[in-house]
Amino acid sequence: MKATRTPRVKICCISGVEEAALAVECGASALGLVSQMPSGPGVISDELIAEIAATVPPAIGTFLLTSRQSVRETVAQQHSCRTNTIQLCDHLTTGTHRELKEALPGISVVQVIHVTGPESVEESARVAPSVDAILLDSGNQRLAVKELGGTGRTHDWSLSRTIRERVNIPLFLAGGLTAENVGQAIEEVGPFGIDICSGVRTDGKLDAVKLKRFFSAVRAAC
Repeated sequence: MKATRTPRVKICCISGVEEAALAVECGASALGLVSQMPSGPGVISDELIAEIAATVPPAIGTFLLTSRQSVRETVAQQHSCRTNTIQLCDHLTTGTHRELKEALPGISVVQVIHVTGPESVEESARVAPSVDAILLDSGNQRLAVKELGGTGRTHDWSLSRTIRERVNIPLFLAGGLTAENVGQAIEEVGPFGIDICSGVRTDGKLDAVKLKRFFSAVRAAC
């Protein structure tokens, strides 16, 4: 069964202004800009994030991926980076999502849920009323060195489907997506958006050929 609408595509791990322009030209609705993380690819400085975000058309989402866990630190980082969206890759431990949204009017807040088991369904349902969107990924916050994204692994899409049916906000699907499996992912999960990093890169660099193949696969699934 084909999806009824084409999911939006977010290209993550953007490394510079040229990559941002290429992603937008190929059809990206959002760009992921990765700040300091305990592990994973694509990390760039807050200064470069601000530089890239300033060049992106207003209609395109600029997602600041942050591992900060306090509202105060996250607000300060957004003020420095000036993106239009905050992607929380870890849990907030100081302050709440509502406090974060109140402190950043007009800025969208997306919470990452790392799908590790049925408990992720309950976590998603609990968080959903307080954020603008949820992004399902394949990391693991319980490891000694946390995995907060960029693993290149898929997770259990049946759990992702259950989460999508439980929450009433947009849901992005990430984790190990490629041109070869994105059609199946869209069919099984029915996400609002798709998030991809390594699947459209060659030797770490954004690959125009892989990008176009990926977008064609997304369109073919709908």
